[in-house]
Amino acid sequence: MIYFLEDDDNIRNFVVYALQNSGIDAQGFEKPSDFYTMLERQLPDLVLLDIMLPEEDGLEVLKKLRTRADTRTMPVIVLSARGTEYDKVIGLDSGADDYISKPFGIMELISRIRALLRRAGNGEKSEYVIGGLCVNPEKHTVLANGTEVALTYKEFELLCVLMRNPGTVFTRDALLSQIWGYQFDGENRTVDVHIRTLRAKLGEYGELIETVRGIGYKIGGK
Repeated sequence: MIYFLEDDDNIRNFVVYALQNSGIDAQGFEKPSDFYTMLERQLPDLVLLDIMLPEEDGLEVLKKLRTRADTRTMPVIVLSARGTEYDKVIGLDSGADDYISKPFGIMELISRIRALLRRAGNGEKSEYVIGGLCVNPEKHTVLANGTEVALTYKEFELLCVLMRNPGTVFTRDALLSQIWGYQFDGENRTVDVHIRTLRAKLGEYGELIETVRGIGYKIGGK
């Protein structure tokens, strides 16, 4: 189930209709209050979120989702008319897993949604440990020296890719393709933003993630 919080009736109805025609259950909400009410009844698999909303700014809604135990790792894609690089960075830094500017292509949106849902349903059961950093994909937990670290869905997936392949250098293109499902266009800052927030949340263990100048990122290894 996808929840779409969007106050523009035309956009909301069109996206919900397109998703449903693509075999994806979806429900739209005009106001945050209606969205919160339904959230208490049923948790969705993913949330599409507009920024400019009545009652409450979309970034505040996102903040609340990231502070709740039952929704803090829920995939969230921001759909917004605010399309500058600064706006995207703010959205991603606030906890969004992806940021799509309006107007957007419905097929691209559906592709990104499916990529997120596909990765959310992976069947990994291993535990990865490097130094004092431990990641358990099945339990969706990250422990830094025994202390649990709360990450967004994309931050967690990014860390898993690196931890699964210690010493392997991943280009931004490879990370975007594996985690976000689309290709690097030379201007996209998505990976860099997520690496920065991931390092900050991991504290001293953030130093394990190394920048390989001119190529990308790696963790552990020689």
